[in-house]
Amino acid sequence: MASLFYCFLRCKCYIIYTMNGKMCFAAVEFVDDINVVGYTYWYLCPFEDIKEGDKVSAPLGRHNNEQAGIVRKVLFADEAHSPFPLQYIKRIKKVISE
Repeated sequence: MASLFYCFLRCKCYIIYTMNGKMCFAAVEFVDDINVVGYTYWYLCPFEDIKEGDKVSAPLGRHNNEQAGIVRKVLFADEAHSPFPLQYIKRIKKVISE
């Protein structure tokens, strides 16, 4: 069963969907950016229906330029087992439907 809770990251409040108390994380590859192609970056995912192969828009780099990427892996984990420290993780902005 999905539930909601509020998370305060970097002085911002986010609504996060959880499944059985676990947050959704997605590893995203930006195939259109030649500087980072082949690398995956972990993001917090506020969408409960995300799956591998979905195209998403997410901030990339220190300037947080929004770019399109492809979800390569989805992981549900609690804060202690997150793939990246929560205070530094960015979140997916939207799912791009084709």
